[in-house]
Amino acid sequence: MRLSRHAKIRELLLVAEDGLTIKQLEQLLQAPDKSLQKTMPNVWGIYIDRWKPAKRGQFASVWMCVNVPDNIPNPKKAKHVSTRICS
Repeated sequence: MRLSRHAKIRELLLVAEDGLTIKQLEQLLQAPDKSLQKTMPNVWGIYIDRWKPAKRGQFASVWMCVNVPDNIPNPKKAKHVSTRICS
């Protein structure tokens, strides 16, 4: 079974104030580029912050991580509102 990189990716992005591109993550994790391209959309709490110019007129996505506070209160339970249309 392969070890998941999700936690390590989140840790690296939380430390990087300006975000990281996939190429930068590839160098830090020593992982294949294609592997990270498939992994990134599945990692919880990360997003593309902006695009920066790269080689040959293409753009590289700069990824950031959401900093979730530890003391978030739970939402209050709301009454269920039916969305059914009565006929």
